[in-house]
Order: sequence, then C-alpha cells, then structure tokens
Amino acid sequence: MGSQIARAAIANGYEVVIANSRGPETLKHLTDELGPSARAATAAEAASAGDFVVIAVPLKLVNNMPVEQLAGKIVIDTNNYMPWRDGRFPMIDSGEKTVHELRQEQLPGSKVAKAFTHIQAPRLFISSRPPGTPDRHALSVSSNYPEAIELVTRLYDQFGFDTVDNSPLSESWRSGPGQPAWMAHEHQTHAELTANLAKARRIIMR
Repeated sequence: MGSQIARAAIANGYEVVIANSRGPETLKHLTDELGPSARAATAAEAASAGDFVVIAVPLKLVNNMPVEQLAGKIVIDTNNYMPWRDGRFPMIDSGEKTVHELRQEQLPGSKVAKAFTHIQAPRLFISSRPPGTPDRHALSVSSNYPEAIELVTRLYDQFGFDTVDNSPLSESWRSGPGQPAWMAHEHQTHAELTANLAKARRIIMR
C-alpha cells in the first residue's frame, strides 16, 4: 500500500520521501521506478522531511516509529490489526482500544488518522474516478483531529475517491477486517460505505 500511495501522490504533484526498515539503499529499484519526485531516506529522515507522513507497517506494542520527528505532524496510518501476523494484543481483543488508538498513544505529539485501510492496493488506480462521477468509490477515515480528517479528505478526492468520516479513532474498528465495510472493499459508494459502517458489530475475543 505504501508504494501505491506514493505513486498516486506523485501523479498528483507531490514529492515523496520513502523509508523502510532495511535502509535507503534497498529502495533504489522503487525510487528509480517512481522517478525524480521520489527519494529514499531513513525512517527518521523521511519523518522529518514530510509535511505529513504515511505509515504502511503494522503496529508493534513496543513503538518503533520516530516519535520526535513525527511530533506536530499528521500521520496517516494504513495498518490493520491482523492477529495471525501481529500476534494478539489483549487490549484490542477485549475491545478496550483500537489499534489506531494505540498508534495515537505511541505518537502523542502527532495527529493520527486511519485511512486507506479497506481498499486493496491496486484499486487505488483501478477504482479511481473524477469528482462528481455517479457512484464514485468511497473510503473511510477516522481521527481525533479535524485537520487530519480534512487532509485525508483532500487526498482521497485528489486520488479519485469520496470520503466517509468514521471518527473518532475509538470507532475505527468499524472498517476493520471481517466487518461489512472490509468485506465489500472492491467497491462501495458513499451511501453503501456509510451503511456498512453502521452495520459493524464489535468482535470481542477472550
């Protein structure tokens, strides 16, 4: 998802700085493909460089994100909680917190938004449509900060999607794996996504 968001951003006039856990030199193939509007850096350097930042890696209970460099910035988190991949987090399984509330706690100086989480990466281009297109595909966003909602709404529109606000972060579970909004990820209009979010039922694991 991270590389697809980078492609969509560059197509809309943004410059991007990309990082991973293995070091900038391992991203040369991707930056060569993306062209002169992309460069690779360390995670801390990328966090410092961005006007806003996209995180496309799973959350860990022990934070591994550059907290200081992300302070004061909107952080778009594309992660979904996948116990088979991430292990079990008791506070999420019990319904006490959502994974994106945990990300917000780990980045207390940042403004976290859950976005791009219930669309398959290739569909960022396949499903994209101009503003005003009938039955345009809609995506949800959740955040505790209006300015983060505003940024994601603008990005969605530039990338070709309508927005449904599913805030605050405590409600972000409604678009998570296994929920109606997730299961219908291939195409949902604004009305359909709104209805699917309303139909969500909290899954409590004990």
